Amino acid sequence: MSYKTLFFLLCLFSPLSHANENLSPPIQLATLYHQDINVQAYWVSEKLDGVRAYWNGKQLISKQGNVFNAPKWFIKDFPPQPLDGELWINRHLFEKVSGIARKQQPIDQEWRKISFMIFDLPGSDADFTSRLQLIKTLIKSSESAYLKMIKQQRVENNEQLQLLLEQTLTKGGEGLMLHKGKAYYQVKRSKDLMKLKKYEDAEAVVIEHFSGKGRNTGRLGSLLVETKEGIQFKIGTGFSDIERENPPPIGATVTYKYTGKTKNNVPRFASFMRIRDSY
Repeated sequence: MSYKTLFFLLCLFSPLSHANENLSPPIQLATLYHQDINVQAYWVSEKLDGVRAYWNGKQLISKQGNVFNAPKWFIKDFPPQPLDGELWINRHLFEKVSGIARKQQPIDQEWRKISFMIFDLPGSDADFTSRLQLIKTLIKSSESAYLKMIKQQRVENNEQLQLLLEQTLTKGGEGLMLHKGKAYYQVKRSKDLMKLKKYEDAEAVVIEHFSGKGRNTGRLGSLLVETKEGIQFKIGTGFSDIERENPPPIGATVTYKYTGKTKNNVPRFASFMRIRDSY
């Protein structure tokens, strides 16, 4: 089936938008999972540790609105419909795929390791369950070896959901995404799309470096960071030896994980994850 024929069969997509550099694409964002929901109403998938990307029918665009300079052969057989997904290689390889995708001059050998993992159709007027079927049809019609669909499944109760989370974490996954089956695509942070992880993560700006002691003498011991709410605290764990030798510069925005907050709104057990990808 050709894309042209498929387009008329679907009849559910809005006109394509043109890529504008530094203009954020119209994507849906997730909220945090909460237990007072009917999990049977949701589709569940692994939360991939990749780079969010929006296909506008002509170009791959980052969440911040920058165009990824993907090789022409990589996007050659992508459909004309908008796609929402993740550039992904494998678990624990976020920095690698991020570095590949940000290069102004793409390297073919590197891009051959990447897949565009599709999880939604931004231009469709159908509910999410129906959109999943449309995604399957699009990928089946495509001749691209780099266009794939993220596995979606159902669970019966919260116990099964937590078991799936533990299994995902054991395999090296980051967490789970829950998407309400009857939900429509919304260009905002939506309660119909939730992320479930063992920890929360957030961002803060580096304002000072502190030297280490013991095995970290002469290199980074901890960072003093500040959140957008003005909360200051130290991050002293989560760094590799290379990161302690070459710490995030003052003024950089870093992503950290934590488990809850104190009564003064300070993150508990904050641990460094990465410098935020601003591309």
